[in-house]
Amino acid sequence: MMHFTYILECADKTLYVGCTNDLEKRLKQHNGAKAGAHYTKIRRPVVLKHFERFHTLAKARAREAAIRHLSRKEKLELIG
Repeated sequence: MMHFTYILECADKTLYVGCTNDLEKRLKQHNGAKAGAHYTKIRRPVVLKHFERFHTLAKARAREAAIRHLSRKEKLELIG
């Protein structure tokens, strides 16, 4: 099973970082379901700007933590 770390851009131009094992389902949750993260629920719509694939959840979570510690400028550079 693949795991993903991703960066979303919210409607207010803020960035959200997360990880999941089903990227398509998670994007639907962020954009429309009641089961999305509170942060993105109040900043919809969100757009997927970047994702990375990993073979283990541990690696995806470690990368998520590393990205969260980046500055906004560094995150925007990662997005390209």
